[in-house]
Amino acid sequence: MAAPSPTPEDCRSELLRRLRERGRATAASEAPRVQELVERLERIRPANLLADSALLRGVWDLRWSNGRQPYLLAAPWVENLQVLDPERGRAMNLLRLAGPLGPAGGIAVQARIAVEGPQRVSVRFVRGGWLGPRLGQQRLELLREVRQSFPAWLDITVLDDELRVCRGNAGTLFALVRRPDLHLEEMFADAPSSAAVGAPAASELG
Repeated sequence: MAAPSPTPEDCRSELLRRLRERGRATAASEAPRVQELVERLERIRPANLLADSALLRGVWDLRWSNGRQPYLLAAPWVENLQVLDPERGRAMNLLRLAGPLGPAGGIAVQARIAVEGPQRVSVRFVRGGWLGPRLGQQRLELLREVRQSFPAWLDITVLDDELRVCRGNAGTLFALVRRPDLHLEEMFADAPSSAAVGAPAASELG
């Protein structure tokens, strides 16, 4: 007798378990199974932003990607965070060290976002550079405007209160887990800084 097919909840639970073990999902031996689970969930539990866009809000941690670009790194020693605030139309990618040194700063790219359909979110990169620690009500930052010469978007293909799967405009597949220990309001700088440094815009928002 054939074994019963795994349910959507079985797939989700296994994927979350693998993603939460930092470093496991990115191991070469694990990657095929992770991608299989991700693509299965896309088929059997697709996201619908027209009903669930509020679930986007929060801080997300990239735990697996099939991309090879340095800014899509998912590894035990880094936190590749994405901060989404769809109600205010803003987002940020923040790459920083994992552990106690993380809040000291990292490389940030800020963007404007808008939900444009059942799964699509448009992305316009606006500033990038170094985002430092918070001092009182302000954050140290060295950010400059970035010029985006191409349209960018994400397709959010799986979304719930703990898990998000998405595909970037270049076709890269991402899996992220929510970070309830990090708060959206604390991640953004309160006011633009007059200091600036050069920073390239990433071509995909994970």
